[in-house]
Amino acid sequence: MALDAERAEEIFASFGPVRCKRMFGGSGVFVGDRMFALEARGVLYLKSDETTDAEFERESCEPFSYDAKGGRRVVMSYRRAPERLLEDPDEMAVWARRALAVADAARKPRRKASAEP
Repeated sequence: MALDAERAEEIFASFGPVRCKRMFGGSGVFVGDRMFALEARGVLYLKSDETTDAEFERESCEPFSYDAKGGRRVVMSYRRAPERLLEDPDEMAVWARRALAVADAARKPRRKASAEP
């Protein structure tokens, strides 16, 4: 499954408008500047953390990983979306909202510039 704007619109129809950006040899899926999903090697992954990992594990959805230089395996905080969600926009919206919440929580707080008198 290559993810383009039209396919993303179908998958996330009940979630709301998303934007796709080519990256990582695949596509990042964004709401505003927050990436909450990615497509790589024809597989859709949703942002995950310790608050949602168990749900993905119950669905046997593995994390996104890739081989870095030097043969090191890198595991990212995205997990394969359950296949059934690709044809169920309402259920995908539930999972996408959770993934967006994880992306929001993962954002590093911006440092405030110190005010000088």
